[in-house]
Parts: sequence; C-alpha cells; structure tokens
Amino acid sequence: MTTTAPSPDIVQTNAINEEQQHAFLNRMIGDVGAALTGALVILGDRLGFYKKLAESGPMTSVDLAAATGTHERYVREWLANQAASGYLTYDPMSHRFALPPEHRAILADEDSPILLCGLYQIAQILYTDEPHITEAFKTGKGFGWHEHDARLFAATERFFRPGYNVFLTTAWIPALDGVEEKLRRGARVADVGCGLGTSTITMAKAFPKSRFVGFDYHQGSIEAALRAANEQGVADRVTFEVATAKAFPGRDYDFIACFDCIHDMGDPVGAAMHIRSALKKDGTFMMVEPFANDSLEDNLNPVGRVFYAASTMLCTPGSLAQEVGAALGAQSGEKRMRAIFDEAGFTTFRRATETPFNLIFEAKP
Repeated sequence: MTTTAPSPDIVQTNAINEEQQHAFLNRMIGDVGAALTGALVILGDRLGFYKKLAESGPMTSVDLAAATGTHERYVREWLANQAASGYLTYDPMSHRFALPPEHRAILADEDSPILLCGLYQIAQILYTDEPHITEAFKTGKGFGWHEHDARLFAATERFFRPGYNVFLTTAWIPALDGVEEKLRRGARVADVGCGLGTSTITMAKAFPKSRFVGFDYHQGSIEAALRAANEQGVADRVTFEVATAKAFPGRDYDFIACFDCIHDMGDPVGAAMHIRSALKKDGTFMMVEPFANDSLEDNLNPVGRVFYAASTMLCTPGSLAQEVGAALGAQSGEKRMRAIFDEAGFTTFRRATETPFNLIFEAKP
C-alpha cells in the first residue's frame, strides 16, 4: 500500500495561526457577551436604571434597588454585568456603581441623537423573528414589514426619533434649497412611509403655517400616528392615511420627504416616479437614508456592520415581499440612489448634508 504525501500548498493552507485564532476567539467571546448583555440593556432601560444612575450619581445595589422599587439581588447581578461590560464603572472601596458622563447620552438621555436603547430593542426583535428570515433564505420569498413582531414599530420609532428631533428642522431642512422659507410661509407637505408619524409631527411643530399628510401602507402605524398627532396637539395641521409610495393621493405638493424607507421599497423607481408626478414644478423631494459608501469594502466598519445586519433581517426581506423586489438594502450608497432618481426623471439630485448615521439627499423634478 502506498500513500501520497500532501503537497506543500495544502499543508500551508491548513496551517493554523494560533495567535490569529486566539484573537478571533476573544473577539467572538466579546460579541457573544454583547449579544447576551443586550437583553440586560433593554431591562435596565425599561426599569429606569440608567436614568436613575445618571440622575443620582454612584449607587450601591441597595441604593439602586430602593430608588427603583426593584429586588436588590437581581439588581446586584445586573450591575455586575454592566460593570464587566464597561457600561458602568465600579468602585470596590465603596461598592458603588456609576454611569460615566460620557455614557449618559447613549443610555439615559431621551433627547440625545445618539441614544441607542431603541437599537437594542430592534436587536431583540431580530432574534425573535430569526426563524422566519431563516426560512426566507431557503425559499427566496420576502418577509414584509407588517409580518414582524409588533414591537418592531415602536422600537424603530424610538431609534430614529432622537435624530429627527435634533436634526430634521435645524439641519436637514435648512440644507435644502429654499424649502425652509416655503415651510415657514405655508406649504403642502407629504411624508411618504411615515411609520408612527414622528417625522411628520416634528415638522408640523416647527412649521405651524404648513399642512402635512403622512402616508404609510401599514394600518397599525397610521392608527398610532393619528393618536400621536392628537396627543401632541398638531391634529389641526396633520393628517395620516393608509397608502403606498406608488399610489398615495394628492398633487402639487411643495415638499415631499421619505425617511429611511426608500431602500425598503420593492419598486423604488416606481415610487420615485410617483413622487415626481405629485410635486409642483418647483417642488423639492428630500430623502433620508442610512449612511453608506458606494463600495462594499468602504462599509466594512462598525456602522456598516449594524446596517448590514438590519438590512439582512429587515430591509431586504421587506423589499422582496413587494412587487419588483429591488432589494436595495440599507447600504445602497449615493451612486445607486442617484441612478434611481435619474431613471425616475428627476432633473437634479445632490447630497444636501449628512450625519455619521444618515445621508440626506435633495432631488427636484
């Protein structure tokens, strides 16, 4: 019996770099720890732990439990995890835990544009809906936005709300050509794909002389948006209707906006064509999209990692569930978006401004 020695190329290919393997193992342990800790972030947010620590300063587990009406033994374990995660600091002399000032905007400030608690809630729902998306991988079928766990809608609104509150009327609209002046004088505005209506209501509060209508295909979101408009005192100038991006009613709008939804649409070209037909000749369309570079290699970073995960579980399945199923994904980039609006007949398209998480585009008929 004879044997053939493995070629040097095979030996070299199968060789293990133990240092690299150890580094990857440590990274995976860190990632699993973060994934498990996500549930505790949601818990701490829901029970008011972060806000209480931000308000009161360093606390023991006894202090925090007493201040929040919770059980000390549970609180003690939660605090230990948060300190091990680096979210809180721990003083072994006083046995007190603290939320560093630098962390407060991310975990405890509802008005902060970098509050991430809503993103953890979205992550929770992605785990819940994983079996559906796994099946979609096998069949190639889509999984619509409306088919996800119902908690997704409020979680998504909470994630996007701080950015809209901080930037929409103070930076994004002012970056557009002449739109702010029109809105101050009084304009007709459509918010297409409005979700729970946060963006629509934010604009209505800032520009009381204008009239706004929000459209979304999801009945439950429209019902929630109508309640929010009444609760926030803008129902006199805001309405909401169930309609798709390719068939929403009305003509001669001065301003139409889409917030973080064009890439979710099955037929973004068809939607853009309908938007163009609904605008006045001197009207303006604003599109807010997740920040993305045009090349995959330029999106291989922490922000891209988050957006590709959301795109795999939410955006791409949602688009594939619709007609055409363009499945642009959340990291489409400016070049691809420009091509869509060129095809739809818009004469101008430009990047008006940006944030670390958003690209804001302006297009005109």
